[in-house]
This record gives sequence, C-alpha cells and structure tokens, in this order.
Amino acid sequence: MTGALFELSFALAAPFWLLMIFLPGRAVTARAAASPLTVLPVLAVYLAMAVPVLPELWTAVSSPDIDTFRELTALANGAGAVWAQVIAWDLLLGQWMFLESRRLRISPYAMGPLLVLTILLSPFGLLLFLVLRTARERHARSDGRGAGVGAGERGEDLDGGGLPGAVGPEEPEHGAGGDGEVPPAECGDVPRTGLGQLPRLDGGRTYGPFRQKRRNC
Repeated sequence: MTGALFELSFALAAPFWLLMIFLPGRAVTARAAASPLTVLPVLAVYLAMAVPVLPELWTAVSSPDIDTFRELTALANGAGAVWAQVIAWDLLLGQWMFLESRRLRISPYAMGPLLVLTILLSPFGLLLFLVLRTARERHARSDGRGAGVGAGERGEDLDGGGLPGAVGPEEPEHGAGGDGEVPPAECGDVPRTGLGQLPRLDGGRTYGPFRQKRRNC
C-alpha cells in the first residue's frame, strides 16, 4: 500500500508539469499554474502516509537532528511522507517559476529544461531560474529607460500631458468648417436684390443680380 501511494504522489503532479513544459501557451495551463489547489491531491497522499507515523514525524520536526530524521526515513511511511511533501512543494515552486517566466516573456524553450531540472533537482533549477529572472528584469528595465530617452529626444509626449514648447497641429479658427471655408454667420433667406453691390461675409464685394435662396445650416 505504501509503495502504491509513493508512486501515486508524483503521478498526481505529473499532468501539471506536462502542461507547463509542453503546452505553455494554452489557457488551461495558465489557469492551472495560477491555482494553489493543484497540490491538494498530493497532500492527501501525504496525509495518508504521515498519519500512521505521526509520533516519529513530530519527533523529527520538533527536535531535528540527523539521527531522528534517519529513523523517520527508515520507515516506509516516513520516507513516503517526506517524498510526497517534496513533490507538493516542488510543484508549487514550478508553478511560480512558470508564471514569472510568462510575465517576463522568457522563452518556453529556455523554461522547459529548467522545469525538468526543477522536477529532478529543484534547488538547482530554482537557482538557475533566479539568475535568468534577474538578468531578464535588468534587461527589461534598461529597455524601458532607453525607450523613454529616445522618445524624449524626438519630442514625443510619453504621458499624454504635453511637452513644454511642443508645437502641435494648427487648430482651425473658431467657426471654420472642415474645408477651411468660413460658414455663414446666420441662416435664413437672403433678400432679392437687383444690380448693385452686395456685401460679402469675407470682407469683399459681390456685384450683379443675386437671386433669393435658402442657406443650408
């Protein structure tokens, strides 16, 4: 029974590792990695093996030394409980690494081997990922500063608040239409006139007969 539980502990975690390694871009992978509930089945296996050796387990964690820990792992349930605990915490660690890699846009081709290493030797996998994460964050910050300086030199408005002395597009005069013509000051009928001078709205003069018509507003 203990041997079966020992094998079951990793089998319950394996599907989530496979999703993060082989299907990193799928929505189901992102949802699984964001949930801490993925470890519940593994923790159930842990409890099944830890409860029968709870006195020895408590002695090993309350007064830790190499001898008491050796006595705990000499028991089948004790070794199985420690193994299930490692599987559960490694899975949570892998999920955090996966989410950070997506946030920092680290290539899945780099993260796949790191996640495999984390399954086998999680301290080594975590150390390598922390180095990669630090390098990626520094690169992202330097790119952000470079983009900000370049935009400032070109006179671009980065925050939407406007730059001092920046010259924008010339605004149309008040009342001007879309085609640049000055619209009539008011709508209505233009009185019928004969020959003579008729004042124009733009300051010039119009000569000749002017028939009555209705301006469109």
